[in-house]
Amino acid sequence: MKMKNRFTKTMAAGVLLCFISLSILYSVMASAEVVVNKPRPMCVTYFDSGKAYNGYTLFTPLSGHETYLIDMQGRIVHSWNIGAFPGAYANLLANGNLLYAIQADPNEKAKAGVPHTSGQGGIIREADWNGKVLWEYKDLFQHHDFCRLKNGNTLIMKYVQVPFELMIKVKGGVPGTEEDGKMWADGFDEITPQGKVVWSWKAYEHLDPVKDAIGPLDWRKEWTHGNSVEELSDENLLVSFRNTDMVCIIDKKTGDIKWRYGQGAKELAHMHAPSILPNGNMLIFDNGFNRKIEEVSFSRVLELDPKNKEVKWEYKAPVVVDFFTPACGNAQRLPNGNTLICETMKGRFFEITPKGEIVWDYTSPFFAQYLFWGNLNWVFRAYRYGPDAPEMSQAKDLDPAKYEKINKVYGPEAFK
Repeated sequence: MKMKNRFTKTMAAGVLLCFISLSILYSVMASAEVVVNKPRPMCVTYFDSGKAYNGYTLFTPLSGHETYLIDMQGRIVHSWNIGAFPGAYANLLANGNLLYAIQADPNEKAKAGVPHTSGQGGIIREADWNGKVLWEYKDLFQHHDFCRLKNGNTLIMKYVQVPFELMIKVKGGVPGTEEDGKMWADGFDEITPQGKVVWSWKAYEHLDPVKDAIGPLDWRKEWTHGNSVEELSDENLLVSFRNTDMVCIIDKKTGDIKWRYGQGAKELAHMHAPSILPNGNMLIFDNGFNRKIEEVSFSRVLELDPKNKEVKWEYKAPVVVDFFTPACGNAQRLPNGNTLICETMKGRFFEITPKGEIVWDYTSPFFAQYLFWGNLNWVFRAYRYGPDAPEMSQAKDLDPAKYEKINKVYGPEAFK
């Protein structure tokens, strides 16, 4: 009986203590200011004209049919109507033309058996400064990336189906997440200006199904999920395969993978857009999605010496979680040594000095409502071009007054 009374008193004391704690918590919460749906600052939110690299920034919102060129104040000075939703992004060529991808008709792609994945495209176009289409190539399986080669041909990235007998040997991924019993990898086609395929490469012919395993949390419908390709000075190819956490160099003559990086525990996590710098080092946008041996997810940009695979420079936000985009994104080293970074899932591009100081910051005001993911302003990549760069050779009049109406809605004056 005494034990029962002691237990009852102990329980009562515990309930009283819990009630007091909750009362204190609720009183603190009641006195705190609650902010619901506070809007983010838009357009140029910071600009240090003495430290930033002066130029024009090119970007293509994933939510619309336009590619925009803005000045350092965030004013639109030129635009191209690309005619459809983008197949990721656009960039200016050395001749001043715009090279871009758009999404082909979804019904046509479905009939052709194109997989349902996050990377979509199908049509590559080259247009002049006024938007006139000069060249077009269609491959419904094209996705994510493309590049103009030094010989004048164009390289496209595309989906290729992995043979069943190899698919069942590929390790990793969430079991049972193939698409209709199929797995897809990446391939490349080199296309002449006349539309002829003169070189092809398939990833599954050169990867190891055990060593190059799919990330443990990724779907098995994609083995590699390529997201970037760039031609090097020796005509070899620098490629990023997200699902295997691998940046690699493909020997274009033999087809062999001659260099690789990223699959170590502390190396890369679902990276994007590697590029070679003038000093021979490699600039990589490391997204940090499903990062190994870390308690939190964060993105970073790193400069890597490919000879010894040592990280020579790295940028992370002072509070690491403040800079994070699970997918997409890119980094561009600017002529003054600064770096322009595109943080896709915030629709944000910002420029930093070698010491990590932010000297220019812009957030895209172009939003659209997505069926499942909400109201988004995503931008796959952004590029900065100096006023005298070859890519700007066709730019004759960059007066923001020509875009007065749209700048009133999306320019800096709209967000003061």
